Amino acid sequence: MSDVLGICEEWTDDDLVVRTEDGALRRVPHDLVVTGKPVPPRSSVLLRVPAARLHRAGLVMWTGLETEPLGDWLLRSAPHEAARRANSTLAFGDPDLPAEEAHAAVVAFHTARGGVPVVAVEVGSAAHAGVEAAGWVRHRDGEDDTLVQVASIAMLRRGLPPEPEPSEVVEDGPRVALAVPGARGRAASDGDWLGLYGIETDPDHRRRGLALQVVSGLLARGAERGARSAYLQVHATNTPALALYERLGFVTHHAYRYLVPPTP
Repeated sequence: MSDVLGICEEWTDDDLVVRTEDGALRRVPHDLVVTGKPVPPRSSVLLRVPAARLHRAGLVMWTGLETEPLGDWLLRSAPHEAARRANSTLAFGDPDLPAEEAHAAVVAFHTARGGVPVVAVEVGSAAHAGVEAAGWVRHRDGEDDTLVQVASIAMLRRGLPPEPEPSEVVEDGPRVALAVPGARGRAASDGDWLGLYGIETDPDHRRRGLALQVVSGLLARGAERGARSAYLQVHATNTPALALYERLGFVTHHAYRYLVPPTP
């Protein structure tokens, strides 16, 4: 006796077809079926990865990044980069300092580098509560939270078009930029993880599946480098993007937001 666990994709006159978690198709003759029952989907093991791990995996995206630890927190600065992910303090975990001293250290670090003191906090975390209790407010009024989403690369590739022939590929260490006519995107790999960034489609080329082609090409290159899981970031109110990513297989890992000190 044995079990087959997966998604029943076909029921013929002779057998049933089950797609197992590794993507393989198993045909089971009816006369071998003793019993069957629906099983709810298992929660993704990717959801058990610490949130800080995903943010630290993204550090490889930025060249010339200066970092400095503050307990579990990480001060980040890259003045030549516009992204806040490269110019904010990752306030995940314990700074190993009293709150007032930790907040002062953040302000001093960014001010000394000509930047705005900004912290990124996981929504609902102790660090989030502590910073807001000290009067810190959203960096931009009315800005929604950012969702970090994760998925298995093997699962994603089963639902995507074949890897396209790109019009341009630029590889630089762990980073890769890929373009097809009308769309482009970037990715960076860190061990098992591949981060997707800046997936864009020209306005007059939308609704042609070009973004999916870019994602397919980036995932293929990430898999070649040994990455098995992917992550991306999307604003919580970007309903069309969230619907697309859900169809592909992404699930939300956590939400985070950017905060700045109160105006004197």
